[in-house]
Amino acid sequence: MTLFSKISFFSIGLALVITLSSCNKDKNDVIPDVQVSFSISLNDPQFADLNFFGNSALINRTTNNLGRLAAGFDENGIIIFSGVDYEFFAYDRTCPHDYEANGLSIPVNIDPNNSMNAICPKCGTNYSLSVGGTPSKGIGRYPLKNYRTSFDGLRIYVSNY
Repeated sequence: MTLFSKISFFSIGLALVITLSSCNKDKNDVIPDVQVSFSISLNDPQFADLNFFGNSALINRTTNNLGRLAAGFDENGIIIFSGVDYEFFAYDRTCPHDYEANGLSIPVNIDPNNSMNAICPKCGTNYSLSVGGTPSKGIGRYPLKNYRTSFDGLRIYVSNY
């Protein structure tokens, strides 16, 4: 094999690897992006439970008149989860398994027996809210879509930009 053919073979292989890896870019984030930007106050009685680890709250466009920027994908809403030491996590409620597998926009629900989990009513996948919204049981393979959060001691800010 000549030097030219070795370089050509390497170049084709490298191009193939780059192409295949770019096709899978953000494969764990199967829910399409929509603009999200809102804040809630821990002084609001509706969100007082978020002062304690392991509690969750459901947010949607009608929550405190927050509007479409709090609606999430397909207006399914957003879950805010209270972690350790006032660390907060925000997840889109759209089940990534049902969306990726069937193009369905199914909102997950907070498990009534364990607020640290969300469950899809269609596919039955359980998502662990304390571990990045990753699937913990069921057929789903992708985590819930995550949004950025910040906390100033009173307000939780949620956005995706």
